Amino acid sequence: TLLFIKTGGCPETCNYCAQSSSWKEDTGLKAEKLMGADDVLAAARRAKEAGSTRFCMGTAWRGPSQVGKGQFERVLGMVSEVRDMGMEVCATLGMLNHEQARQLREAGLTAYNHNVDTSPEFYPKVTTSRNYEDRLNTIAAVREAGISVCCGGILGLGEEEKDRASMLRVLANLPEHPESVPINALVPVKGTPLEKLEPPSGLEMVRAIAVARIVMPRTVVRLSAGRINMSAADQALAFLAGANSVFTGDKLLTTPNNESNEDSKMFEELGLVGRPAFVPYMSGGASSDGSEWGENAHKVAPSIREGAERAQKEMTA
Repeated sequence: TLLFIKTGGCPETCNYCAQSSSWKEDTGLKAEKLMGADDVLAAARRAKEAGSTRFCMGTAWRGPSQVGKGQFERVLGMVSEVRDMGMEVCATLGMLNHEQARQLREAGLTAYNHNVDTSPEFYPKVTTSRNYEDRLNTIAAVREAGISVCCGGILGLGEEEKDRASMLRVLANLPEHPESVPINALVPVKGTPLEKLEPPSGLEMVRAIAVARIVMPRTVVRLSAGRINMSAADQALAFLAGANSVFTGDKLLTTPNNESNEDSKMFEELGLVGRPAFVPYMSGGASSDGSEWGENAHKVAPSIREGAERAQKEMTA
């Protein structure tokens, strides 16, 4: 489940995003303050009760360095408290340096989302406020800190098929495959530079998911933003093509998402069941193989610990 805990006022210039202050006059989106911890924790409890095993918090920041120590420390506290609920905790806070990544890891962060969005070649047409290398540097800092990497892209930004292939090639050629790769479809937002673009079709999404599954066979491929525009049949085909996760939540960034009761009905019809929290990932590095528990390993359920041991043996086989 994704919750944006700080909306609007972002200094970045991502052409698809309503959060950017560059087009706030056209989108009408007002900058809001960082949510209070009580409200965030209440949302996390509701998500857990609804069946979510991972809670992701997002902010419309360039990065923690932009907003200062106080707000970042508040987020670190939220991470620790959500983790204490027994949920995996993900965050997307913009660009990180190595020290900030280390602090998040110590607070209990399970995963960090930082999408590359598109290919290196097409990226300058998506934003001019940062470069592709900035994205890769943050991913490297996250990986070095021992946090799972959630990194994918967006289809429908005006790119060509070769850009989609290039993006997936970048992800597949990282030193270690991301544990999670979200495949998003553009949801055009009125007032943004890309408001008149046509979103990708369901079959285009399925093709990208299928390729991601082939080149990153152990990665969790997440059917993400834009899913609301896909039929149940298209979503079923996406799961058959290799998707094995979805994002839930009332909104993804500022765009609407599928109703939880619709998802529950679809999952039941397709025979899909939720993945428990803290089950080891089969891809990536040691950040999700069970070693993160350290001295607290004795508190972990035996079934999860055994799963971690099996995953480690398979990764080293």
